[in-house]
Amino acid sequence: MFKCGIAYPRCKWILPLLLLFAIVFDIIALAGRGWVETESGREFASLWEKCTGGGNSCSSIMAYAWGKATAALLLIGFIILVICFILSFVALCVPVIPMMRIIGALLLLSVICQVIALVIYPSRFTLELVTSNENYLYSWTYGFGWAATIIIFGCAVFFCCLPIYEDELMGNVKTKYFYTSH
Repeated sequence: MFKCGIAYPRCKWILPLLLLFAIVFDIIALAGRGWVETESGREFASLWEKCTGGGNSCSSIMAYAWGKATAALLLIGFIILVICFILSFVALCVPVIPMMRIIGALLLLSVICQVIALVIYPSRFTLELVTSNENYLYSWTYGFGWAATIIIFGCAVFFCCLPIYEDELMGNVKTKYFYTSH
């Protein structure tokens, strides 16, 4: 077994595992076809295209500047997330290199990119691509994008805060007791 930095062997791999879940959720959001659907199911859209007639006629959302911006921001956030996932193993196994806060800052950058993309998409979609009087519902794939963003934000907070308590977790600090028997 590896001798890694923080001395809590059952818990220290939770953050990379959460980052792996965020990667999977982002892949589902990027590849999924159900970002937006009408209540009747006749129209649906993904990050990349809008289809009508049950998928018979599709048009690219990449023809719009906001569509390109949304896709680019989600892809940039995803790439930063993958880099942080790889760096998290180095940070946990080689505690000499102080990378935890750098990973936290990169994850916050990923969150910013993804939040901007996930806000641009529905606002511009409803302004420019909604043509019928039906109600459009943001579906499960769009939700996976938000789930990944929330997980990344939580991991960013932990990666930024974890170095503060690293000495206590590694046992380098004398234990403080609340009760002393004097």
